[in-house]
Amino acid sequence: MAETITIRLKVNGIEREVAVKPNERLLDVLREKFYINSVKAGCLRGECGICTVIMNGKLVKSCLVLAPEADGAEILTVEGLSKPGKPSVVQRAFIEKFGFQCGFCTPAFVMAAHWVVENMPDAPEEEIKEILNSVICRCTGYKQIIEAIKYAIELKRQA
Repeated sequence: MAETITIRLKVNGIEREVAVKPNERLLDVLREKFYINSVKAGCLRGECGICTVIMNGKLVKSCLVLAPEADGAEILTVEGLSKPGKPSVVQRAFIEKFGFQCGFCTPAFVMAAHWVVENMPDAPEEEIKEILNSVICRCTGYKQIIEAIKYAIELKRQA
């Protein structure tokens, strides 16, 4: 059996401690040990972006982060954006602007959108598109997703 180490994470505002193998991915810890289903495995090579989370305020692909490297980190996933029955402005905007199709990539886009709304609310559309290039959607174009992000920025300004 491989040696394990204990790491500490703050996941969606909750302090957690977990035993991990040195080569275990953050993606696998979030899904298999914390049962966070919004973080999905796609390519497992950092190309599709489906596993995107916010770690210490930065967008990261959790399939590329070894769990031990995340020791002490603060992780935010879609589950941490809202309270029961009260979606975040980004989630509300995605619903109202139909910023999704099949839904497989939606959590990653919501996390990218949340990051934009919080960190770059004055970003021009070209910069938003550049950030969205880190997540791949095979179902549709990105028009409704970009509209949802702009709407989320507007909703946040109104709040």
